[in-house]
Amino acid sequence: METSRSQSDHPVSLPDQNASASSEKPLALVAGASRGLGFLVATALADAGHRVVLASRSADALTKAADTLVSHGHARSAVSTIVMDVSDRDGVARAVAQVEGEHGPIDVAIHVAGVIEVGPAENTTHEHIEGAMSIMAWGPINLSDAVIPGMRERGRGRFGVVTSIGGLLSAPHLLAYSTAKFAAIGYTEGLAASLAGTGVSATVIAPGLMRTGSHTAAQFYGNAQAEYAWFAPAASLPFVSMDATKAARRMVDGVLAGKPYVILTPAAKLGARVHGVMPGVTTRVMGLVGRALPGPVPGATTPVPGSKLAPRAGRFVKLLTTLGDRASRSNLEPEG
Repeated sequence: METSRSQSDHPVSLPDQNASASSEKPLALVAGASRGLGFLVATALADAGHRVVLASRSADALTKAADTLVSHGHARSAVSTIVMDVSDRDGVARAVAQVEGEHGPIDVAIHVAGVIEVGPAENTTHEHIEGAMSIMAWGPINLSDAVIPGMRERGRGRFGVVTSIGGLLSAPHLLAYSTAKFAAIGYTEGLAASLAGTGVSATVIAPGLMRTGSHTAAQFYGNAQAEYAWFAPAASLPFVSMDATKAARRMVDGVLAGKPYVILTPAAKLGARVHGVMPGVTTRVMGLVGRALPGPVPGATTPVPGSKLAPRAGRFVKLLTTLGDRASRSNLEPEG
């Protein structure tokens, strides 16, 4: 997931050096595309024959992502960037207007931007939840407000929001994250229903754990080192997490097909079904899981990035995160 934060509010883009050669290709905008899952989603769209616009808060990170995509064999003329803060409604509207003014109408828009914060509820503050909501709940709303009217007018378009199984079944020590993801799912479901018959679709994407390398970009509080020690292996082990490249391709396939829901990983599918039938039981189970996780630490509310905790992790934790660390490097996540 995209977790980078930048202070830039001004849209910029790489020049399209050969617009005429690529103008017949559909145009896709990916919010949160400078690294991690967002970068992989943008790559999958480019592989599917789309011109892609990578959007994120950081101009430097976007340049690196665009250069990497070009180094993978995609034409420079088919790869553009735009600095965009998804929590800024007016900024999103300006960025979308600039993209469409320079490159034509947006055919596909996928919101991937997000921030993962891990810690006990006792150490979770109002600011944690507000920050998560601004990116992962208001972000999809702001993006849809900017792109859906034009799609409706043209009678075609695809809109997708990457949420999480944590938005269907709230997980312990991810309270702010799950709160925002629940909101995103509710909004996207309602949007999908309202778009029926218009030629425009909205897709809820709800994956389980994926090996994106996000454990180095995630933020930890409470007993931060202990929180990292359980979360990083869970996001890295092959039998617990899914290969992120495969996940991104299935996400893109689902959005392009206009599916209302894409749920990935067997664990996520099972969890969603069981919770739908027996929500009380799954909530109690999550309570038992939470009791096994690290306890709260009074006053420890300042998030610490995983990249700073990784070097201090024990040898066993480092061994368990081998695949996740490899994904961090290939997916442009910060290295520990």
